[in-house]
Amino acid sequence: MEAIGIEHLFELSWWEAVAGFFTPLAVFAAFAVAQIVLPARRVTGYVVDAVTGEPRMYRLNGLLVFALAVVVWALELTGMPRDWFYRSSVYALAGGTVFCVIFALIAVFSQPRGEEKNAFAAFWTGRAREFAFFNYRFDVKMYLYLVGGTMLVLNALSAVAYHYDRFGEDVNLGLIMYAAFFTFYIADYFIFERVQLYTYDLIHERLGFMLLWGGLIVYGWLFILPLWGMAAQPDPGFGAPWEYVLLAGAGAMFLFGWGMSRGASLQKYTFKRWPDRKFLGIIEPKYIEAGDRKILYSGFWGVARHLNYLGEGFISLSMALSFGHFGNPWAWIYFVFVVTIFTFRQRDDERHCAEKYGEKWTEYRARVKYRIFPGVY
Repeated sequence: MEAIGIEHLFELSWWEAVAGFFTPLAVFAAFAVAQIVLPARRVTGYVVDAVTGEPRMYRLNGLLVFALAVVVWALELTGMPRDWFYRSSVYALAGGTVFCVIFALIAVFSQPRGEEKNAFAAFWTGRAREFAFFNYRFDVKMYLYLVGGTMLVLNALSAVAYHYDRFGEDVNLGLIMYAAFFTFYIADYFIFERVQLYTYDLIHERLGFMLLWGGLIVYGWLFILPLWGMAAQPDPGFGAPWEYVLLAGAGAMFLFGWGMSRGASLQKYTFKRWPDRKFLGIIEPKYIEAGDRKILYSGFWGVARHLNYLGEGFISLSMALSFGHFGNPWAWIYFVFVVTIFTFRQRDDERHCAEKYGEKWTEYRARVKYRIFPGVY
C-alpha cells in the first residue's frame, strides 16, 4: 500500500479493524433512530402511492439530523476520536459493503419476482421502488440520502482532523477547502431537501444493491476517496499569493458549478409544482405538451438537456484543483468518477425519456441540441 500512498490507513490494531468493520452498522442504526424519533415536517412528493392513488407522504428532517450528527462528531460525544471515520475508512468500506449485501438480499427477495426473472439482475437493480415503515416515519430512499450525505461530510471532516494532527502548521488549505465544499454542498441539499422528492432516483429507481450500496457506501464513504491519498500529503508549497489565487479560482469554479446544478434542479422542481410560474420571477416556463406531461425547454433546460450534470462536472473539477497537487492521481479520482457516471447516466436518461415521451422527446431534442456541454456535446 505504500506504493500508492495509503499505507497509513492500515495502521489499526486488530480490534480497531474489527470496530472499523462494524462502524457502518452502528452508523446505520443511529441514523435510523434519528430519522424516526426526531421531529419532521410532513410533505407530499411527486410519486403516487400505488395503494391510495394519492401523492406519497414524506417526513423531512434531514437538516436537523445532519446538524445534530456534525455536533456529536465535533464534540466527540460518543467518545469516538474525530479522525476515526478517516482512519477506519478501508475497514468501514468492507463492513458497509457486506451489510449492504445483506440488506439488498432482504429488500429484493422478500418481494414478488415481477418481470425480472434473473436473480442476480434483480439483486442488483431491485424489485420494489418504495419501502416505508412506521406510518411513513421511516422512508428507505430518503434514509439512504440522509445517511450518505451526512457521512460524506463527516468522513471529509474526519480526514481534515487527521491531516491537521499530522501536519500542524504545514496543513494544506486546499484540503480544508475540499471538505468545506462538500459541507456546503450537503447542507444546501438538506436545506432544499424537498427538491429531492422530484428527482429521478426517488421517482424511478428500485431498491436493489445498486441503490442501497450507492446511497450508503459510495455516497457516504467513497465520494471522499481522493482524501485517502491527499490527507497524507502536506501543503503543495506554492506560497502566497499563488496559493490564494488557486483557492480563489477553485472557489469561484465551485460556486459557478453549484449555481448551474442547483439552479437547474430548482427550476425543474418549480416547474413540476407550479407549471405556469416564472422561475425566480424572471424565466418564463416554455414547454412541449406530451399528453398529460410537459417537457420544459426554457432557462437551464433550454441550454442543454442535462445542464445540471455539467454543473456537477465543474464542482468536481474545482475540488480536484483545490488540492494543488496537480500530478497526484488521488486528487482526480472524484472528477473522473463524476464525468464517467454522468456521461453514462445521461444516456440512460435519454433512453427513458424517449420511451416516456415518444415523438415529443424528438421534438425537444430538435429544440435543445446539446446533451450536457453547450456547443461541445
